[in-house]
Amino acid sequence: MYDILKTISGPEDVKKLSMDQLHTLSNEMREALFNRLTKIGGHFGPNFGMVEAEIAMHYVFDSPNDKFVFDVSHQSYPHKMLTGRWQGYVEDEHFLEDSGYTNPNESEHDFFNVGHTSTSITLALGLAKARDLKGMHENVVAVIGDGSLSGGQALAGLNVAGEMHSNFIILVNDNEMAIAETHGGLYKSLQDLRTSKGTSANNTFKTFGLDYIYEENGNDIESMIAVFEKVKDIDHPIVVHMHTQKGKGYEMAEQNKEAWHWCLPFDRKTGLPTVDFGQGENYLTMTQNYILEKAKADPKFVVITPAMPGSIGLMPEQREQLKDQYVDTGISEEAAVSMASGVARNGGKPLVITNMTFIQRAYDQISQDVCINNNPVTMVMNFSSFDGLTDVTHLGIFGLSTFINIPNLVVLAPTCVEEYKTMLDWSVDQTDHPVLILIPGNEPVHRDVDTTYEDLKYRIEQQGEKVAILALGDFYQRGQELAQAIEENFGFQPTLIDPRFASNVDEDMLKRLETNHEIVITLEDGVLDGGFGEKISRFYGAKPMKVKNYGLQKVFYDRYDPAKLLEELGMTSPQIIEEIKQMI
Repeated sequence: MYDILKTISGPEDVKKLSMDQLHTLSNEMREALFNRLTKIGGHFGPNFGMVEAEIAMHYVFDSPNDKFVFDVSHQSYPHKMLTGRWQGYVEDEHFLEDSGYTNPNESEHDFFNVGHTSTSITLALGLAKARDLKGMHENVVAVIGDGSLSGGQALAGLNVAGEMHSNFIILVNDNEMAIAETHGGLYKSLQDLRTSKGTSANNTFKTFGLDYIYEENGNDIESMIAVFEKVKDIDHPIVVHMHTQKGKGYEMAEQNKEAWHWCLPFDRKTGLPTVDFGQGENYLTMTQNYILEKAKADPKFVVITPAMPGSIGLMPEQREQLKDQYVDTGISEEAAVSMASGVARNGGKPLVITNMTFIQRAYDQISQDVCINNNPVTMVMNFSSFDGLTDVTHLGIFGLSTFINIPNLVVLAPTCVEEYKTMLDWSVDQTDHPVLILIPGNEPVHRDVDTTYEDLKYRIEQQGEKVAILALGDFYQRGQELAQAIEENFGFQPTLIDPRFASNVDEDMLKRLETNHEIVITLEDGVLDGGFGEKISRFYGAKPMKVKNYGLQKVFYDRYDPAKLLEELGMTSPQIIEEIKQMI
């Protein structure tokens, strides 16, 4: 097995192969994909659908002199194998050497560390501009899926490319899908182009001033070699629109494209995950149930997702139940947030849901369109925890410091099931503030909580003395553990506080702590710079109170072990106890 693949040390070896050998290579590459994905999971559908096209790319073009930029880069596994990194797919002990996305630290054939979407065209435009300034003539190829075209940056890139007068190739991989189904008027044009085999007058790309060529057989190596040979060394910008099958080579993935966009480790025969997360309650199901029940009870309620409905469990069945109370804006968090502001302004009750790492794209819309206008939009963020997504391109740890400093925005960090549910209920129905709620990343726990959050006050869960612990959100349970350790080590009971409001300072409570406390400790599941703890330190800045902030550093962590990271940062309870000994 892998007889040909193991001879590939770079694209020069691909060019030596006969057509029969290229077909054998494609089969071996799919087997290598199966080997990796069945064992550690990853992006399935995008990579299985791009095997032939990427073989053809490396057969025709001359990487890294000719430059490829992959959008999201979640379809770059075949490219990695063809640039000598096949060990990360066929040899289990080398899996961790491959990031799952393009990465310049891995290979000269990768130009950007990319994990977010709709960026390839503009990144590649920059490479092409620098090439032209230097008087060079290499090919620059931007690879983008049809789903990613719905992002505003991709459309802006097409607009800029329309004015170019030098080589620029945009390869549009049209598999008729984003992560879920595609939405928006743009896709009527793509459908017309597919139906007409590229001859329809309804051609969005030509509207932008771009040359255009269509290839129906995107999963055929010979066809793709032929089309790439036509456009190689072209002297103007052109779109190569190819039609492929997402998940090609695995029937389950071909039939259920949304479920197989990304996968957990699985059994190849059955398609079932081999990782068991149990059948108990979880925040994903709670959120899904809340949305469906709220939609039935309140016709003014609407949930808006920027192409990530599955991240919160809104699969086709649930989306069908929601009908007009569900909107998918495509890959455009900006559009989702601004639309939600309009809904709120006109008396509706909008709920925007996505992952924390993606909502960063909408900072301007949150600040300008929502918060300046103080419209009561509720935004619910998944994967904000430090031990949720650990790849450098998908970190949620920057969300707190990013958003807690926007005026008018109330950022809530629930610590248990009851808190999360009551925060949702309160936020969607209140009309005083825009609210951002972090979905807990911990195992669900239960506790008595308040039923309203009008006062924006912290809550004392355990009244004590000498040391006060403000444990925010997902780090509340760590605060409980630390409180117990303090009592065991020092013989007194510390005060334990659930701040709840990451964006606010409860000055009254902090003043009361001064009467019988010497030390305030803050624990937060985010970077310290600009974070929650710094607000507390600033409050006590001119006072005798000692304050120690614990959180993450301003670092682009990548594929880290969460437990080891906490130890490296000195954030385990025994380590904090040692610091308290020095402070008392």
